[in-house]
Amino acid sequence: MSQGEIVDKVVTYVVSEIVDDTDAVEVNIVSDGDDAVVAEVRAAKSDMGRVIGKRGRVARAIRNVAGAAGDEEGLAVDVDFLD
Repeated sequence: MSQGEIVDKVVTYVVSEIVDDTDAVEVNIVSDGDDAVVAEVRAAKSDMGRVIGKRGRVARAIRNVAGAAGDEEGLAVDVDFLD
């Protein structure tokens, strides 16, 4: 299993359940040192508002879930939402 695989699967699943255009969802896991990764999340422009949510609440929830998935692998996780 590659580094960040659980994080990748969890973040991809959660974001795909939120958006309308599931085909546009893209999650890239980038190593950020030995025990840290960054999940770069891309979605259709029309769905980014849903992914981030009012006052960033959905984005914060996604970061919390990604952090829990990272704990499972012993990784520190950061999530970046890119357009």
